[in-house]
Amino acid sequence: MSDEEQPPESPPLDPQSLRLAAANALIRRRRTIKPKDFSNKPIENLHLASILENANWAPTHGMTEPWRFFVFMEEGRQRLADYLQSLYKKKTPEDQFRQDKFDKLGTQALLAPVVIAMGMKRQEIGKIPEIEEIEAVACAIQNMHLTASALGMGAFWSSPPISYTDEMREWLGMESEEDKCLGFFYLGWPESEEWPEGSRGNVSEKVTWVRE
Repeated sequence: MSDEEQPPESPPLDPQSLRLAAANALIRRRRTIKPKDFSNKPIENLHLASILENANWAPTHGMTEPWRFFVFMEEGRQRLADYLQSLYKKKTPEDQFRQDKFDKLGTQALLAPVVIAMGMKRQEIGKIPEIEEIEAVACAIQNMHLTASALGMGAFWSSPPISYTDEMREWLGMESEEDKCLGFFYLGWPESEEWPEGSRGNVSEKVTWVRE
């Protein structure tokens, strides 16, 4: 084949298209993987630092940066598990007590190398609406989840009802009554090398277009 007969080369992707493709792939890769499916492989400090630093770059109205993270590792996980069980027993009426939930609170934290309790530190002057502070923390958690997915790490955001109690907030050391615990973020390496499949409904059913 002569030079004239060579097939034309594909044009290089522009930087914007490359960035969009990378973002699409990462966002659509994110999955919830629960601690029962984690291996016992430890999480390196470098990876944990990247997850927390990316959380710190979430959007924040008024630059209040309301997210607070309490990281439980090693023996700290047992301390968390014990308290979750005791709090569940304290707050649950006897006729609503479930042994399976009680047992799960005592074991789930031990199945994950790292558990992060997630707090919302309320702005003292209260200028920013509380819902916007909660939304900011949720954005930070999404950053954590995306970073974990990029690393191939499993993650699970759990928010049992006891998360939102004053007792939980106080136990974490958040003193203001306006502060909140928003649940727990479990991190670990998946036992399986096969990444879970995901699906979503058609986005067209969730969008309303207003043109005039």
